[in-house]
Amino acid sequence: MSKIKLATVWFSGCSGCHMSFLDLDERLVELAQKVEVVYSPLVDIKEFPDGVDVTLVEGAVGNTEQLKMLQEIRRKTKILVALGDCAVTGNVPSMRNPIPREDVLRAVYGEGEVPGLEEGEVPRLLPRALPLAMVVPVDGFIHGCPPPADRIWKFIRKLLSGEAPVLAGEDLRFG
Repeated sequence: MSKIKLATVWFSGCSGCHMSFLDLDERLVELAQKVEVVYSPLVDIKEFPDGVDVTLVEGAVGNTEQLKMLQEIRRKTKILVALGDCAVTGNVPSMRNPIPREDVLRAVYGEGEVPGLEEGEVPRLLPRALPLAMVVPVDGFIHGCPPPADRIWKFIRKLLSGEAPVLAGEDLRFG
């Protein structure tokens, strides 16, 4: 039996969801027997591959580079999962949304010109930070900030067994 091709991605967020993923602890050994990690910030792979079975995406879409990457991921992934509240709702990164984009840039970089800003060296900031589902179709949602390791495991285990990963009750809790 071939292994499921798994990818994880981190956009605008704090990496807490990836830390919770690592908190699977000994369950990572069981997971490693069933999946091949083909892309992740946890491994040194530069290009997002074709034919990915499942991609877990953490964080909101906050800039043009992330927007382009998410569209590529959607094209190359069978099952796309929003991992954590930033990916599901926009959460903390979307707190900048009521502030005009130019004011955000001025608050971060100050007055005057910043060499390379939004000219290729720094990706252009989108007017709003967006949850994944506002950009592409999403197949599953794992709520939490960050989601507890047990919730992530419950979701992944259902996926690996071929079940529809429907979460209910406490598993739908935000925060």
